[in-house]
Amino acid sequence: MKSVNIHEAKTHLSRLLDEVSRGEEITIAKAGKPIARLVPVTTSRPTRTPGFLRGKIRISDDFDAPLPDDVQRSFEGADE
Repeated sequence: MKSVNIHEAKTHLSRLLDEVSRGEEITIAKAGKPIARLVPVTTSRPTRTPGFLRGKIRISDDFDAPLPDDVQRSFEGADE
């Protein structure tokens, strides 16, 4: 792991960020004591498994049937 002082980090931030984007970790030190660390951001997406909820979700045969008139009027604001 590379270590730089605050002045070098401010002066060469773009270069340091390029190094970090390639996977390197960089420690920023003040008076020789580490105070921060630049690390690459990891964007991991969960693995999708098609059908993993099969049998756990039930959709009614009439899920797309028209709403009852009173419920439809409520959505349309006609009952106010």
